Amino acid sequence: MDWFMSILLGIVEGVTEFLPISSTGHLTITEKLMGWSIDSPDVTAFTAVIQVGAIAAAILYFWKDIVRLASAWFIGIIHTSKRGTDYRLGWAVIIGSIPIGIVGLVFRHFIETALRSLWVVAAALIIWSLVLFAADWFSELLTKQQPERIRTEESLTVKDAIIIGCTQCIALIPGVSRSGATIAAALFRGIDRTTATRWSFFLGIPALTLSGLLQAVTSFDDISTGLGWGPTLVATAVSFVVAYITIAWLLKFVASNRFTVFIIYRIILGLIIIALILFGVILAV
Repeated sequence: MDWFMSILLGIVEGVTEFLPISSTGHLTITEKLMGWSIDSPDVTAFTAVIQVGAIAAAILYFWKDIVRLASAWFIGIIHTSKRGTDYRLGWAVIIGSIPIGIVGLVFRHFIETALRSLWVVAAALIIWSLVLFAADWFSELLTKQQPERIRTEESLTVKDAIIIGCTQCIALIPGVSRSGATIAAALFRGIDRTTATRWSFFLGIPALTLSGLLQAVTSFDDISTGLGWGPTLVATAVSFVVAYITIAWLLKFVASNRFTVFIIYRIILGLIIIALILFGVILAV
């Protein structure tokens, strides 16, 4: 892999990781257009490792929130009398991150092989667009008709975290989008768009960090003899910078906009992929 490719893939990862349009799906498409074998061990490992850059950007951006929640959780464990909202939210992050960790490990081989098809990516992009549309519509309707039912971060419960965390597992299917899955689940729970988006970051940090580090350790030789660690680290660094900018933009965007633009984009992209496969421009696997 040359440096141009590594920079390009780093940009793709950084832009798409936290937008509800599927970073894995976009990386799979880009890698396929480059002529790569998308189910090759070094390619799947590369795709997971460069996510660490985007997650590092999220950690830096939300560092004060992370320290606040972590401190409240540790203090609450030691002193039961000091358990408050942040202590509960700390548990929500921990418990909400468990489902995708378990499912990802159990079905890791299946996810990295059978699901690495552009047919899967295209179908997931289109189908989950309908789910995201329904969630966005429900949230808008609730905001207009029963605004008192719209919930903020302070009202989040462990039950919310479990439901959102379990929904996050669906994002293991390339094309669904981890943020798209968690945001949709949160909107259906009556949580406001900004909080839903923030929590898509919080729940993604533990899962994606562990996934990337696990791939780096277990697939170290695959990357060394395949795409190479130099380009991989460059792509990871680029994804860090681009993701930080994307996070800042997205939080401002969702504060006053619906997810319509992402929904339309997902459907169009899914249809383009199907057309490219049918006309033989690219192979599905």
